Amino acid sequence: MEKLTKRSVQVDRSPLTLSEKAYIPSILKGLSITVGHVFKKKATVSYPEEKRPFSPVFRGLHILNRDEQGRENCTACGLCALACPAEAITMEAAERKPGEEHLYREEKYAAKYEINMLRCIFCGYCEEACPKDAIYMSETVMPANYTRKGFIYKKEDLLIPKK
Repeated sequence: MEKLTKRSVQVDRSPLTLSEKAYIPSILKGLSITVGHVFKKKATVSYPEEKRPFSPVFRGLHILNRDEQGRENCTACGLCALACPAEAITMEAAERKPGEEHLYREEKYAAKYEINMLRCIFCGYCEEACPKDAIYMSETVMPANYTRKGFIYKKEDLLIPKK
């Protein structure tokens, strides 16, 4: 362990000159810093016109995939909801009606699928846990909203539109 040592610092107590009494050097130093910042590149981005580049590993809004025939990939296994550390995903599984199985990939589907984006921490665990690659995180930035209900995305909001 290091010992803390006390050092004494000698302070210069010489009398101030006239320019130092008027604070002229301090004012000029402050003005030079201000003028230097005027000519620097601005950090502000005019958002709608200019887009800021994102990292290649950026995780945006969630998307529910469809297969080549336009069928939902989600089989309501619930692994994405279990993997979510923020418990942002809620789902309810249901079975297809008899006779409809040939139209769909699986006999089970997600009757209710919601993601609360206010709770989501964009960790990507839901994407990794899904065995059917039904959910992935796009590069779309989450839009602003005025109500809390607007941040709860239902299955219809998350599904890719049919072709």
